[in-house]
Amino acid sequence: MVALQKRVFFLVGHAQSGKTSLAESLLFVSGTTSRKGTIAEGNTLSDYSPDEIERKISISSSILIAQYQGCQLQIIDTPGYADFIGEVISSIRAVDAAILVIDAISGIEVGTESVFNMLEDLNLPRIFFVNKMDKEGADFNKLVLEIKDNLSPKAVVLDSLNSPQLIEAVAETDDKLLEKYLETGSLSEEEVISALRQAVIQAKIFPIISGSSATDKGIKELLDAIVKYLPNPVERTQLKGLNPNSKEEKEIVPSEDGAFCAFVFKTIADPYVGQLTLFRIFRGRLISNTSLFNVNKSAKERIGQVYVLQGKEQRSVNEAVCGDIVALSKLKDTTTNDTLADEKDPVEFAPIIFPEPAISSSVKPKSRQDEEKISTSLNKLSCEDPTFKTTRDQETKELIISGIGDLHLNVMVERLKRRFNVEVELDTPKVSYKETITKSAKAQGKYKKQSGGRGQYGDVWIEIEPLPKGSGDFEFVDKIFGGAIPRNYIPSVEKGVRQAMQNGILAGYPLVGFKVILFDGSFHQVDSSDIAFQIAGRMALRKAELEAGPVLLEPIMDVDVVVSDEFMGHISGDLNSRRGRIMGMDTKGKLQVVKAQVPLVEMFTYATDLRSFTGGRASYSMKFSHLEQVPTKIAQTIIAKVQATKKLGEEE
Repeated sequence: MVALQKRVFFLVGHAQSGKTSLAESLLFVSGTTSRKGTIAEGNTLSDYSPDEIERKISISSSILIAQYQGCQLQIIDTPGYADFIGEVISSIRAVDAAILVIDAISGIEVGTESVFNMLEDLNLPRIFFVNKMDKEGADFNKLVLEIKDNLSPKAVVLDSLNSPQLIEAVAETDDKLLEKYLETGSLSEEEVISALRQAVIQAKIFPIISGSSATDKGIKELLDAIVKYLPNPVERTQLKGLNPNSKEEKEIVPSEDGAFCAFVFKTIADPYVGQLTLFRIFRGRLISNTSLFNVNKSAKERIGQVYVLQGKEQRSVNEAVCGDIVALSKLKDTTTNDTLADEKDPVEFAPIIFPEPAISSSVKPKSRQDEEKISTSLNKLSCEDPTFKTTRDQETKELIISGIGDLHLNVMVERLKRRFNVEVELDTPKVSYKETITKSAKAQGKYKKQSGGRGQYGDVWIEIEPLPKGSGDFEFVDKIFGGAIPRNYIPSVEKGVRQAMQNGILAGYPLVGFKVILFDGSFHQVDSSDIAFQIAGRMALRKAELEAGPVLLEPIMDVDVVVSDEFMGHISGDLNSRRGRIMGMDTKGKLQVVKAQVPLVEMFTYATDLRSFTGGRASYSMKFSHLEQVPTKIAQTIIAKVQATKKLGEEE
């Protein structure tokens, strides 16, 4: 079917591997554009926002479209910095395959491994593109061995269809071909191409292609491989969703025919046209100026013009079909993670699980005028980037912004100023501490109030106990027998407990990693109510936590520092001074990779400090690992500071 001659893929890899430059080369060599933009000149199609042009990095994923050999290519250019990993995670839900870009000089970096593991989890077809082969010192053969050793032995160089290595790798993916190959010692070119295509689609082989986006070398070969070997939208792995009514799993077979269904993977707060909703169509077709059904919100949406995107440019189309990534403007109820479908044949796709923010900072508007606009502006940024969150601290009344890292927060503050003309002052980033318990305890929560007319009465007994590590944050177990508490009040108790666990007893941080067992209580025929049992549940949890050995938990980060031998001693000593633990070391060419686990609170100044004592010749990445108990003395200081702030607030 001609309409399905499409390839939908994204460019992923470590920061500075050349993904955006590669996107420009793909557009240029395919004949889609007549000239290449460059990052240095700030005129690439995908890095178009002022902050991306100024910083010379990709911050948001962007959609590009090209035509090559009668095939439509939809390309998503994604950021490489770990602070913007949410853009990669959301984009992965909209594509059928990946081009994993590797810097020929830097080789396999932390970001390369991170993205590769994501692709492995989804068994997504991929091609390795070794970029910057024009640079002095590039050693392709060495890097191929590194890819095979460190990423996957399924990686195979795609240089010639007559290559014995390639033919053997292809034959091993198909029993009949293997039998023929062993008997005759060869396979026809047609057999190799056909089998290689199936092997790539099934993620049994990952072709390696080398080249340079700067000189366009290898780009035609990459385009040929994309068309020949990557899946079209109907060849992708079948999708699974839920019937929203029965909650039973149902399979979605991608096709242009059949009931429409699509998934919203991204929202853009466009300053000119308002909110743009981006979604991938998995089945059926969509026509402009009609309507669609939002399954998650059970709401009909009237739609106007359907757009395809070329960077920041919106191109109107009359119709979009299976495989297309399209955009709609000004939808009323639809946000990221919503499923759009035929109301008569609904399906609901699983939501994207975004990483939780690891770093927080309080923000204060610089003027009264900014104070009035700040909440709305921050909300728009949060809708666009689900890894950026805004909360109001109920204890301190501070407005808190949270993100993946300090670069992420800095970019968001810049966008706040540029897009919405809101200027803010940042305070020291705050760590997302948690509280937990170390032993079991029982407590009663009894709420009794009499005030003339009908009173309030709720009485509960609970037991709390720590959950094993990794088994979840919270469990509520109902063990009420004999009607001690009426069934309709059990959810009220749980609601009260959940309210109380948002503010732990030590320092007001969320309480996690525990189980609540409701085992007894009493009620009053007239005075008991939903609110009374909620209050009783809250009282019981607070009492029980006091007796259950409460402790403070802090986020521990996995930190990888890439550095030369001359700085190894300094790096190790510095990480130890930050309460870090060295977990191991790897060799990476001439460089060393120090792997450590360090409390997040100790890492806020690390980027600046690392640049300072290595002269900018080291890099690092970090990601959340786990929560760990805060040492007693440090915990006491944190708790005392929280209590002092609270007392000051009460006095004011």
